[in-house]
Amino acid sequence: MATVLSVSGSPSASSRTNRLLRHLDKRLIAQGHDVIPLDVRTIPAVALLGADFKHPAIVEATKLFAQADGVVVGTPVYKASYSGVLKALLDLLPQYALAGKTVLPLATGGSTAHVLAIDYALRPVLSSMGAGHIVQGWFTLDKDITVHEDGSLTVAPAATEALAQVVDQFSTALGSTPLLAAAS
Repeated sequence: MATVLSVSGSPSASSRTNRLLRHLDKRLIAQGHDVIPLDVRTIPAVALLGADFKHPAIVEATKLFAQADGVVVGTPVYKASYSGVLKALLDLLPQYALAGKTVLPLATGGSTAHVLAIDYALRPVLSSMGAGHIVQGWFTLDKDITVHEDGSLTVAPAATEALAQVVDQFSTALGSTPLLAAAS
């Protein structure tokens, strides 16, 4: 199966975006993919903001992108766009870091007013980086994601169904046969 890099562009350790991505990673793993999580917030700020292309964390992130067959990019939406930490990382990757790769863009936010952030902010950047195929993305409202005290996650039924569909489309685009009941 494919190797998938699952990139969380959230600056927060307790982020709904990050937890949602890790939840969806389980579905991809159940479908037979190798999933490598990358939380951009763990990359030192000095490397990101100083544009230090030679910093070991940037070099490692670049290798992870190069090794991946597919990339899931998740971000919270701030001011109608993807997060600044995600932007900082994408700016430091090679121009065609996504060449030939299948990409699934995901976003979370507090209002449906930000639904188009995927298509008008994130998708053009992913495309300019040479993505071979950008599958239909999905925007999930914060209110549809509940993080419980024990760290478990519940996603509203309608959002669960929609997310399962886009993850399965991504998996199919990677060349696998998705398991419809996997990790739902």
